[in-house]
Amino acid sequence: MNVICIDDAAFYELFDRLVVRLEGNKAVKEDKWISGIEAMNMMRIKSKTTLQKLRDEGQIRYTQPEKKIILYDRDSINDFLEDFVQEPFEQWKKK
Repeated sequence: MNVICIDDAAFYELFDRLVVRLEGNKAVKEDKWISGIEAMNMMRIKSKTTLQKLRDEGQIRYTQPEKKIILYDRDSINDFLEDFVQEPFEQWKKK
């Protein structure tokens, strides 16, 4: 068994580099266009009819690269959900 001794400063520098590298791996970019199932999961809906209604009313963006393939814009779904955010009452906010 080998024991490696290093200076405190070198150890913390090595540790910081490791953290930066691991955080870089976490930052995997999500797809802009998602399937109907993923869109339904994001909005917590179970009905394909509701998803189609939102699409037909222009409330969420979509693309249809082929006849039976419909993809939804992740950002437009997040924007749609943000439109319904309820802010807390001012009287209950901490000062």
